[in-house]
Amino acid sequence: MLLQLEKVIDTAQLDVIGQALKQALFVDGKLSAGARARRVKNNREIDKHSQEAAYLQKIIMGNLQAHNAFRSAALPHRVATPLLARYEPGMTYGEHIDDPIMGESLRFRCDVACTVFLNEPDLYDGGELVIRTSFGEHAVKLAAGDAILYPASSLHHVAPVTRGERLVAVTWVHSMIREAHKRELLYELSLAREQLMASSPEALETTQVDHAYVNLVRMWADV
Repeated sequence: MLLQLEKVIDTAQLDVIGQALKQALFVDGKLSAGARARRVKNNREIDKHSQEAAYLQKIIMGNLQAHNAFRSAALPHRVATPLLARYEPGMTYGEHIDDPIMGESLRFRCDVACTVFLNEPDLYDGGELVIRTSFGEHAVKLAAGDAILYPASSLHHVAPVTRGERLVAVTWVHSMIREAHKRELLYELSLAREQLMASSPEALETTQVDHAYVNLVRMWADV
């Protein structure tokens, strides 16, 4: 499932993030890549040991965790500390699949990837996130503050930037629900559940849908 998340970060926070990124130290993005991805990765990432990194990671992580669609679609058990990346002209990230297991002291399975766009698409040319699916390739380039969720198991790449600067935050989710088709089913059911709770909270069908959703999560959860 590919899902756009709107307004993960608001305008005021984007301004704060933009100013912090101007002051931040960036290092070679290959330092955070696995052996295979390292061969095709060409970007810069904020030094994960810097004060700016800790500050910005806290903002992005907090906003994702508070975003209802993120919680409903990803059903997170663990969420990786976000990486903040910069792509300048000529930089790209060739086709790859994310590592299945990540983490150092705490290992976690990567089920869902999430890219949060931190600057407006008209500020750079190229830089589309291209995700290969069974229905063909999908090129994604969203407004600042929006994010895209997609399976970490999918082949994807970042098209070369030809003008300007692409700024993104990337993270990965260890979902409570291991299988992608079950997560998608639960997300669709959660939308119906929320609508019924808002419009007919006392109706029998609301209770039935609520019970079905809760017990499917109980049945399928891997925690």
